[in-house]
Amino acid sequence: MPPEICPCCGAAVPRQARACPECGADEQTGWSDEARYDGLDLPAEDFHYDDFVKREFGGVQQSPIPLGIRWYWWLVAALLVAVILGLWVF
Repeated sequence: MPPEICPCCGAAVPRQARACPECGADEQTGWSDEARYDGLDLPAEDFHYDDFVKREFGGVQQSPIPLGIRWYWWLVAALLVAVILGLWVF
């Protein structure tokens, strides 16, 4: 059974085609299971994400989102709200 997209050239392949209409690839030249996923740049079977993170980033994963707003920013926000309400009332 041919793939939906040719693994050799990327062209759309009809369902019952025996070869790619663009490049001529067939079961013997490029539709085998090994060739089907050859150009996708997938990680190897023995790839371990945690080991990769330790090698690349020193083992420390930092969150891109701050864990919380510091207490003094809450105080600044409360003072600003009080000032704005005070100016609006008077």
